[in-house]
Amino acid sequence: MNVNVMIGILIPFVGTALGAAMVFFMKKEMNPRVQKALLGFAAGVMTAASVWSLLIPSIEMAESQGKTGWIAPAIGFLLGMGFLLLLDTLTPHLHLTEDEPEGMKANLKKTTMLVLAVTLHNIPEGMAVGVTFAGVLTGNMTISLAGAFALSIGIAIQNFPEGAIISMPLRSEGLTKKKAFLYGAASGIVEPAASIITIWLTGLVLPVLSYLLAFAAGAMIYVVVEELIPESQSGKHTNIGTIGVAVGFVLMMILDVALG
Repeated sequence: MNVNVMIGILIPFVGTALGAAMVFFMKKEMNPRVQKALLGFAAGVMTAASVWSLLIPSIEMAESQGKTGWIAPAIGFLLGMGFLLLLDTLTPHLHLTEDEPEGMKANLKKTTMLVLAVTLHNIPEGMAVGVTFAGVLTGNMTISLAGAFALSIGIAIQNFPEGAIISMPLRSEGLTKKKAFLYGAASGIVEPAASIITIWLTGLVLPVLSYLLAFAAGAMIYVVVEELIPESQSGKHTNIGTIGVAVGFVLMMILDVALG
């Protein structure tokens, strides 16, 4: 694995860690309006990334191989949605706006389940970065190094507010600033791990690359629809979350088109 790829798969984790570090500079609780804007922003980035960085390259790749363009993207997308649904069903976790945990019953602390909820978000993001860099490593013409970095940077940008969104509630739950930072940053470790595993899988079975691109897209859209959008639209000031979606979507689209 070359240096560019290692840097690329670490960039999103750096974004999460920097966001978690905001716990050292902010009050115990994040302003609800700011939180909604950031959740919406993350949803917009992930939606745009799923389309421009993953689904479109998946379609183009399938067509370049002489296959029907929609089959691999459709199958991969549905499998990605199903995979996250399975993880969501099995993993005990707690969302920021809810009081009741989801997933299998487990005797875990509230702080642990909050971290697990964010960790679930980060798995598809790590897969998305990994599969795009896998495309670069295999020399696939539909994915450029600049495009892979655009996706990595875009996810890092949206990881920054996500890191803050998880570390601030942990602080409110009574953790020290240092522990809240460490827990928040730790939730992002799964991203480079998922990236490396995805690159490894692609190296073993190159023909599945178009499926894996769509798989990562489906997993990310699941997070957007199941968690980010509902959390940004709960309670008052829902328009702020909607504006956040628009800003995040356009920013990620610009990054991908300009750099890809």
